[in-house]
Parts: sequence; structure tokens; C-alpha cells
Amino acid sequence: MKKISFVIPCYRSQATLGKVVAEIDGKLGEMREYEYEIILVNDCSPDGTLETVRELCREKAAGNGMRRGISFAKNFGQHAALMAGLRATTGDYVVCLDDDGQTPANEVDKLIAKLEEGYDAVYAKYETKHHSTFRNMGSKVNELMTRVMLEKPKELFISSYFGVRRFVVEDMIRYENSYPYVIGLVLRATKNITNVVVTHRDREEGSSGYTLKKLLGLWFNGFTAFSVKPLRIATTLGSISAALGFIYGIYTVIKKLINPDVPMGFSSMMAAVVFFGGMIMVMLGMIGEYVGRIYISLNNSPQYVIREQINMSPPSDQRSDA
Repeated sequence: MKKISFVIPCYRSQATLGKVVAEIDGKLGEMREYEYEIILVNDCSPDGTLETVRELCREKAAGNGMRRGISFAKNFGQHAALMAGLRATTGDYVVCLDDDGQTPANEVDKLIAKLEEGYDAVYAKYETKHHSTFRNMGSKVNELMTRVMLEKPKELFISSYFGVRRFVVEDMIRYENSYPYVIGLVLRATKNITNVVVTHRDREEGSSGYTLKKLLGLWFNGFTAFSVKPLRIATTLGSISAALGFIYGIYTVIKKLINPDVPMGFSSMMAAVVFFGGMIMVMLGMIGEYVGRIYISLNNSPQYVIREQINMSPPSDQRSDA
């Protein structure tokens, strides 16, 4: 009998997490050909989410459908929580979903059916998204970034609700550096990926935990950890700027030779200085971002630090180094 592992990163989900778990239990009660487990990862949520995780784990501490919990010592972000959950899974298939109920756990059979067809990974695709305008804008930028920087197929829709085979998980958890980016890890492991259409629900409680700062950090994680294209773009822009500066210099000399009375333009000179100076600073900043992340990785900065584990047997590592 095959086993499905569910991984749920938890943050400010005290009111919704129980409903998500109950929906998984109800659906897997119908899919009796599968065993399952649920991994709940509390990302140091400031509300009562940890106590909710503890209670859910106490309700089902063993057997089919057992629930296991992990709690971080501080907030490390959704992707770090996913990595911790993935390392705790034992299933043949692993399904990751949100804790707010917007991703329909009762449609997990659609994802599993695609995995059974032979796909290595399957992402849920929403006919109508019920995120906020800000979150939808962030998703579009993320879509563009993954397509340009990570060579994601244009027709592939990426979401937080997805399922993967065991061998993909094993490859993903080999990544122990700082700043994990789960989408990049999946795309690195396989190209045999598809979509399946599911319903996207309205958020019942609270609001999205993704701020502009967190979204920017996520994008930086993606393209600095899995792509050197930003450096190549910086090199190209630098070459273009240098060529424009050279051409402008020749133009200025020729203009002066043709008409000696033409005054040398202070404004144009300052504009050129500001433009090229700005380009240099952008490129240095990009290089600095890469160098800084290399330094942090070499300094063994952890992906996450676990404060508490519930129903974990045998216990997983308390610390994941990078």
C-alpha cells in the first residue's frame, strides 16, 4: 500500500489548521488504497498555532493518519518550513499545501492521479484565484522570475499546492544551503511536471503573511541560489553602457572638431556620469548579493532551527546547517 505524506507550513493559522487537517482525514477516509501522515511545521507563529499543532498531534499520535509536529525557534519563512517538513516525510508521494484552507485538501486525489500516471511533480492550477491584489501581483512577478531565471516552461503554473514523488523529495532535501527555494529545487530535480485544475477558495481568517519585504527576499533567494543569469544580465548592461559611453565620447569630439564654438555641455556630462555611476552601483550590488550569500552559506548559517518536535520517531536533526 502506497503512502501519502502531507506537509503543512503553519503561521497564524490557529483558527483554520484544524479544518484543513479534518478535510485531509475525510478525503483519505475515502481513498482507502493509501496510507497517510500529516506533518505540521509551526514557523514560530505569534498566536496559538503551536498549541493547535500540539493538540492535533495528541489526537492522532500513531497509526494510519498520524500527525507529527515541528516548531521553529524563530520565523524562518515558508520555504524553510517546507524543507523541514519534507525531511520528516516517509511517504511514496508528498503533498504540500497551505494552512489557511484556500488550497482544497479534498481535491488531493486529482494531484495523486497525475502522479500515478507517471508525472514526477504536479502543481495545482486555479481557474479563479482568490488572493488579494497585492498577492496576485507578487505571483505574477514570481511567475516571470521563475520563467526567465529558472527556465520554467511558460505553460506551467506554479502554486503552493503541489505533489511530488519520493525520489524528487530525496533530491530536494540534499540541498542544505541557506535560503532554500522549493520551486527551484523541484525544477532542478525534474522537468516531468504537469498541472491539474482545482478550486481556489476565499480566505476564511486573517490575511496573507507575505509582505513586500518577504516577497522580495523570496525572489532574491530564487535567482541567487539557482541562476547566474542576473550576473550575465549585469555584464550585458555594463557592456552596452560602456559602448554607449564610447560612442557618446566620439560624438562629442567630432562635434567639437566640426564646430569649435560649440560649448562643452556640463549637463550632458553630469547626466552621463550619473547614468554610468548608477549602472556600476547596480552591478556591484548584484555581485555583492551573490558574494554575501556565499559567505553566509560558508558560515554554516542554518536553514532553520527546531525548538520542539512532536511524535517524531526517530527524532530528526534539531538543526539543518547550510
